[in-house]
Amino acid sequence: MYLGRIVEIGPAETIIQESLHPYTKALISVVPGPDPRRRREHIILQGETPNPADVPPGCRFHPRCPLAIDACRASDPVLEVKQGREVACIRA
Repeated sequence: MYLGRIVEIGPAETIIQESLHPYTKALISVVPGPDPRRRREHIILQGETPNPADVPPGCRFHPRCPLAIDACRASDPVLEVKQGREVACIRA
């Protein structure tokens, strides 16, 4: 969930192992793993979280999304079935 909107729904194991939404990918990337010697690439989001009382137009995540394109600024995606789960991202 990002700024009050669900961005990805599916089986927990599937989402953890193969996230589709860029925000979900960023969240999962920073969760500590069981083996501290095994390094993973962390996705560190740039910018500040927008004010939830003044949500930006288009996709709520686009100001911080590394995959954002002009279309992301224009339309707020709804949950769509992609790869057996629901995701709200035109780039997924």
